[in-house]
Amino acid sequence: MNDNYRGKNVVITGGSSGIGFAAAELLVNAGARVVITGRSRETLDAATERLGDNAFAVRGDVASLIDLDSLAASVRDHLGTVDALFVNAGIASATPLESVTEKEYDESFAVNVKGAFFTVQKIAPLLSPGAGVVLTTSAVNVVGMAETSVYAAGKAALRSLARSLSRELLPRGIRVNAVSPGPIDTGILGNTMSEEEVEQFMAERVAENPMQRFGNPDEVAKAMVFLAFDATYTAGAEFVVDGGMTQL
Repeated sequence: MNDNYRGKNVVITGGSSGIGFAAAELLVNAGARVVITGRSRETLDAATERLGDNAFAVRGDVASLIDLDSLAASVRDHLGTVDALFVNAGIASATPLESVTEKEYDESFAVNVKGAFFTVQKIAPLLSPGAGVVLTTSAVNVVGMAETSVYAAGKAALRSLARSLSRELLPRGIRVNAVSPGPIDTGILGNTMSEEEVEQFMAERVAENPMQRFGNPDEVAKAMVFLAFDATYTAGAEFVVDGGMTQL
């Protein structure tokens, strides 16, 4: 078994499914100890059963500072120090401008921006010198896509945080970078769209993508792990994993 990350301690928010789970699985299989978070106990239990003894789950909502305090305490108890933090938890919705409600707007920014910022703030005291922080942004933070205005704005805020937080944490030797996924087949679309809408959306994204396909979570996970551990002379950058969508 590959054990390149044996002895490394990692925290992944939103780590019970999709891209976060793929990163957790990659790291656990390579010897790391991983704490994952999520809002669903059922999903977390299923994830930790698949990941094995080197994974520990903490249920909580990143939009809640009380939950983030509990996460930091659990991480301190189970890991002590942290070598990599993946700020991956987020929510997405496709809503036309005229239909966005205040509640939807506030919830999106509470999870995607406030949650990300305070996750870094609460875990920062536990980060080891040389640690890497990776924020999950999105291709829509640079490409105008209809019905994603609130979500895209939040992801653009994360792109900015990758720069400013990296500048603030670099004196401790901690790098902050971002990974920017394009269309990734995580299965999450079915949570907010009908089967017919999912098929139409996926067909449209494939047709406009230079690689003519969706990416898979493993492809993003590899980029995240690279940024966290191997990109030792990279700070404040955004690593694009989108099939060329924003580049070609």
